[in-house]
Amino acid sequence: QVQLVESGGGLGQAGGSLRLSCAASGIIFSINTMGWYGQAPGKQRDLVAVSTTDDNTNYANSVKGRFTISRDNAKNTVYLQMNSLKPEDTAVYYCQADSRASAWALPRTHWGQGTQVTVSS
Repeated sequence: QVQLVESGGGLGQAGGSLRLSCAASGIIFSINTMGWYGQAPGKQRDLVAVSTTDDNTNYANSVKGRFTISRDNAKNTVYLQMNSLKPEDTAVYYCQADSRASAWALPRTHWGQGTQVTVSS
């Protein structure tokens, strides 16, 4: 069982910054990808940013140059630094991690409970 606990959401202003954190805990042998997905009201959950163990990153076009994903592998934690916020960044942000419980276990995808980010104009 793996738990992902997010923190750092809240209310931000257009042009401002917020930083999200997500810590994974539980039975973890290894974590491959960790990422952030956003779900705006009435829309599907979409990729915002993802990081792999070899430090490859991928971003949604809408956040490139404004958001930065980073990881602390020793702490099983992923961060999302959100700069130059826009009202359209308003969404529930979900942390995601693909982890293995042992060397021979298949990887499984886990999700956090979500944290609300609201950006005012």
